[in-house]
This record gives sequence, C-alpha cells and structure tokens, in this order.
Amino acid sequence: MSEWKTICKLEDIPVLGARRVRRERGAEVAVFRNAENKVFALLDRCPHKGGPLSQGIVYGQTVACPLHNWQIDLSSGCAAEPDEGCTQSFEVLVSNGEVSLDLNELNTLALD
Repeated sequence: MSEWKTICKLEDIPVLGARRVRRERGAEVAVFRNAENKVFALLDRCPHKGGPLSQGIVYGQTVACPLHNWQIDLSSGCAAEPDEGCTQSFEVLVSNGEVSLDLNELNTLALD
C-alpha cells in the first residue's frame, strides 16, 4: 500500500505547465497538468540530453523537451519514435483538489 506525500493543490500547477518538486536526494520531479486537468509526474530530465522537461510545452499527454523538441509521453516517460529512451515516471494521486506523490517512489527512484 502506498504512502502519499501531498505536494500542492491542483490549482498550483498551471494548465499546460509544470511545477518542480525537490527531493532530499536525486533530481527534481516535474509534476505536469494537461488541458483535461490530468496530472503526471516525471523525473525532470529528458532521456536525450537531460533537458528540464518542466520547461517544455505540454499538449495532450505529451511534453516537448525545450532543448531538442523530443516528445515525451507523460504517462510512461518514454520518447516518441523515432527517438528512444525513457525518463522515470512517478505515481500521482489527485484527491479533493490536492496532488500527492508516492513517498516510497520519491525516496527510492532515480536517485543517481
């Protein structure tokens, strides 16, 4: 069973934008909100050259990396073909207008 850490309110994430979450260890996590108010969380690092995905353009369920326009699926963290590679994705819970991330994942995934 997951233990959830409340990150922010849904309204704190701009529509078609992102908010960054700092961790004690590891790279920051980018929390995205699309036009349908769906929320996704990825490591804030493009699998190509490490660009900050939180600064990319969100459309549908995709974010375009601001460095080289790689298209990253917000659900899986994987690049669209013909590009290859994935960034770590994180579980998200939205309840009563609050956005939470899985605390175990925050503490254990992608800490390099």
